Amino acid sequence: MAEARVALSGVDRYRVTEAMFEGLRVVLAFRGDPYSPAYVQGLSGAAFVVAGPCPCAPTCGQDTEPAALARLLGYEVEELPLWGEGLDAATALPAVIERVKDEVRHGRPVLVWNAFTQAEWDVVCGYDDSSRIFVGRGSYEGLDDYAEADQARILSGCDGYPALGAILLGERVGGFDAPAAEAAALQRAVAHAHTAQDRFPEAAWRSGEVGEWRFRKGIGCYEWWIGSLRARPARAPGLGDRYCLMVYRSTHRAAAEFCREMADRSSPAAEPLSAAAREFDREADALDRCERLLSPGWQTPQPGDETTNDSAAKLLMVARDAYRNGIEGIEAALQRWG
Repeated sequence: MAEARVALSGVDRYRVTEAMFEGLRVVLAFRGDPYSPAYVQGLSGAAFVVAGPCPCAPTCGQDTEPAALARLLGYEVEELPLWGEGLDAATALPAVIERVKDEVRHGRPVLVWNAFTQAEWDVVCGYDDSSRIFVGRGSYEGLDDYAEADQARILSGCDGYPALGAILLGERVGGFDAPAAEAAALQRAVAHAHTAQDRFPEAAWRSGEVGEWRFRKGIGCYEWWIGSLRARPARAPGLGDRYCLMVYRSTHRAAAEFCREMADRSSPAAEPLSAAAREFDREADALDRCERLLSPGWQTPQPGDETTNDSAAKLLMVARDAYRNGIEGIEAALQRWG
């Protein structure tokens, strides 16, 4: 007879506040593949993403997904979606829950969408059938003791977001070409930063015309963000401002650490990568100082006022310039690699 409660001990907490890939790092660490948090953030590209700013940006601003990254690292992957053509989520849910529990019984934590946080990939490492809960970790839940939530939350708690289901990691069956993957990640970081159609002319916010909002990326995202605070000085920080700040102040700190890891491995490019790391640290410092101004995460936002928004815009200008300098350091490193 199956135990009513099963929980794996020693599953690491999230070390980066990030929606997509830190959970994979936690699962891999438990499986005996201890990549650093910064390495997973850098390799996935999440460390260099700045998009939106809107609540979906830390997830849909990425150019890959956890399953693809796991396959790149050489793992077998099985995806159990609850959303998509021909799928009825309510009908599929019981089987997905049973598969997740079976993985845990066999000592394997599972990536589960929306298990504990809001529309993020979380780590389920336990369950209790008597109370029908999952147990595990998330980017802002389960940081000390394990989080707990109803097993059906993975479907019912999404509030308009698609229910993505679960991702099961199998055995490591393939090789991993680390140098090629690292170079590709840095190339994608440069391309993301310079997304041409998302550039926002500085003169536009100086004149008070921030232009039509759209999902922006890289330097263009920073420019729109700055402009929106300058052009509407009394606006209260929205969830897009607050959630993006909560994530990017953490992921871009990881960008600095990733660049240092790459500098330690590559003498030809060590100098520009070390310089890039210093700039990403400077960027993360500026974003940290925005915390008291824009109320990051799910906190109740402060009322908007001109003085506060002007201060936030100035800090975002510092962050933008440091981000741009960090990307230029990566470009220089790629040139040295040839």
